Amino acid sequence: MSITFRINGNSVTVDVPPEMPLLWVLRDTLDLKGTKFGCGIAQCGACTVHVDEQPTRSCQLPASAAEGRDILTIEGLSEDATHPLQQAWLELDVPQCGYCQAGQIMSAAGLLARNPAPTDDDIDSAMDGNLCRCATYLRIREAIHRAAEVRAIDAVRDGDEGDPPAGESEPLTDPLKEEV
Repeated sequence: MSITFRINGNSVTVDVPPEMPLLWVLRDTLDLKGTKFGCGIAQCGACTVHVDEQPTRSCQLPASAAEGRDILTIEGLSEDATHPLQQAWLELDVPQCGYCQAGQIMSAAGLLARNPAPTDDDIDSAMDGNLCRCATYLRIREAIHRAAEVRAIDAVRDGDEGDPPAGESEPLTDPLKEEV
């Protein structure tokens, strides 16, 4: 069956069985290896991608359900790994084995798209179901907070959040970028 959808901003058509999980379409047909197979039953989060901007477990989503939809994978989050979440993950040494990290980052990106300033409870709720065998949960939470801070700084710098506070004379600095 021919199935057409947008992957990371590009329209693609694949000829796969309609019941084939999207995970295998991404990995085996489109050679996008960032999305991982973890459990196969949508319980661990390693296979998380965005479908129409919603974090979705790709191991249980049939390819036919992707027809006409927008799919975003870890490869599409940023072309050069400069997304604030990716930078925060690196700065705070979040990954140990790294296996679950693509799914963790994609779930976190979904959270920040809905809630640009999440609390610990918001993060815990949004990340529930994303398992990390290395138990880096506290660093994951810290990295999400750090990425939210950077996004807020960038929004002010870009004028998306109005003018900087009155009396602000020092330029805002990005805590994820080294000083030159």
